[in-house]
Amino acid sequence: MAKYATGKYTIKNLNKYAGRREPTYRSSWEFTFMLFCDNNPNILQWASEPFMIPYRNPFTGKNTVYVPDFMIVYVDKNQKKHAEVIEVKPTREADIERAKSVRDKASLALNIAKWEAAHKWCQQQGIKFRVVTEQDIFVNVGRR
Repeated sequence: MAKYATGKYTIKNLNKYAGRREPTYRSSWEFTFMLFCDNNPNILQWASEPFMIPYRNPFTGKNTVYVPDFMIVYVDKNQKKHAEVIEVKPTREADIERAKSVRDKASLALNIAKWEAAHKWCQQQGIKFRVVTEQDIFVNVGRR
């Protein structure tokens, strides 16, 4: 799926997309998540890079902004509506036990700062924040 590494996503269900800009994927995993959002009947609305959340960069000490990958609104099996902010990341940049290289550890430290700010912001909004990895996206791939 290397040809989907970056690009603009063509929305199939325009009535579900709540973003202000054409969705841009920066990895094949983001592309796969966009397909899921666009085609899943339980997802009522979704947006790509929906807003900015302020946070402090742990390396520079400067205030900056974090732009989460997605915002989704969906209904669960009991028809209860939920809203979540979603970040798509490789496990090696989301789990301390999987961060082996210096680069991965630095990415994880930066991500933790972003995600702490996102959790706080989401709590204030009454919504959930979730990090989705390849293990979540491809959980059923290859299973029968």
